[in-house]
Amino acid sequence: MKSHQTSQTMKPATAAKKLGVYLQATPSEFQEGVVSRAELNALQADPPEWLRELRRNGPHPRPVVAVKLGISIAGLARGGVTEPLTTEQIDALKQDRPEWLEKERATQAEVRKEAARIKEKNAARQDG
Repeated sequence: MKSHQTSQTMKPATAAKKLGVYLQATPSEFQEGVVSRAELNALQADPPEWLRELRRNGPHPRPVVAVKLGISIAGLARGGVTEPLTTEQIDALKQDRPEWLEKERATQAEVRKEAARIKEKNAARQDG
């Protein structure tokens, strides 16, 4: 049995997800290649200008948009947001404060409060 170390690689979509960027907005070389674990670590440690620009201005994938708006991904869908948004579009939504966004933020706050309550309850049960 041989014991040679092979480099772990991932598809560009997986790497983009781990980097928190929208795949279709990345350079074509990134989209068409494979990314090794070492390359991913290098991109995270010292992001090139294209990556810094994407993280700063977008377009951002839905999970990032949801976090920036303080709501869930399902909340985005309920609000009719199905496409990636730029930072400018996200900031405009925060300024406009549409009714759906306020409702989803309230829902998310309740979900977090309930999760904290359950966590406290479980911690108390383990201590006692």
